[in-house]
Amino acid sequence: MDRMTDLASVAARAGVSLATASRVLSGNGPASAASRELVRAAAAELGYRPHPVARLLAQGRGTRVVLAIRDRRPSAWADPFGGRAAAGAALAADRAGLGVALRYLPLDCRGRLAEIAADRSVAALVLAGHDRATLEALPRGLRVATIGPSAGAGADVDSAAGFAALLRHLHDRGRRRIALVGGPRWLAAAGAPRRAYARMMREAGLPHRAVTGDVTAARGRLGARRILSRWPDTDAIVTISDATAAGVLQVLAERGIRVPDDVAVTGFDDVPLAGAIRPGLTTASHPVERIAEAACQAALDGSAGMRLFPSRAVVRQTT
Repeated sequence: MDRMTDLASVAARAGVSLATASRVLSGNGPASAASRELVRAAAAELGYRPHPVARLLAQGRGTRVVLAIRDRRPSAWADPFGGRAAAGAALAADRAGLGVALRYLPLDCRGRLAEIAADRSVAALVLAGHDRATLEALPRGLRVATIGPSAGAGADVDSAAGFAALLRHLHDRGRRRIALVGGPRWLAAAGAPRRAYARMMREAGLPHRAVTGDVTAARGRLGARRILSRWPDTDAIVTISDATAAGVLQVLAERGIRVPDDVAVTGFDDVPLAGAIRPGLTTASHPVERIAEAACQAALDGSAGMRLFPSRAVVRQTT
């Protein structure tokens, strides 16, 4: 029997309407004490168990958490970050008996956010890749937490500390002409690394050499070419992600520039490949799974405030 036939059987056995049986078994809506007793007895006799998804919907709780990445690229979920974030969010969602749905959001995502807010199956939204305007456009009544900096609920990595540690390491190794392949201006998470770099260059009296990139190897290659064209005497390149650093390393290898002898390179994220390639990539730790889990839990709990996870330098052969 399917679930609706089972429910109809319970209603028939109890001698009540299907609507009354549904209200009693979902715990949502009015029913007399006598009807409740009859329905529960019939359900026990027939061995009926309400479907957990139907029960959650009847209670208005939703059945899934939406994990959304806002990006210029529809392929953003193919990045290593996506899989790691999904794994972390799934841990928190599963504890609540919920599933996780993955969504891509374009930069102008106000319409998509309204759709998510109107979906009764959505218990909460975990949002990555946001900026201030996106957060200001969030529909009221939607439980939201961010992966990345915001004034609301969520979790983030202390990327400023991680970048500062990498920059100090480079400075201690005698690097004085350090360039940055930073993140896009529309990405809130790119702000802290950019500010950490500017602060370090200013305090150390070093030249400011920064180009805009993103978290892909393609933009790492483009960034490296721009840096070498503008500042050919650069002796270190710091990047916003390990994938970006991989693109930088590719260009340096093509041009016969030795790493780290001529130019040192750092990434950020410490993905497994960072320690497997040769030379091993110096980077900073980024516990994406734990951050996504914490953000998802915050969204489900309706809690406020940001939880910040530490980041440390992981030194390997590229420096």
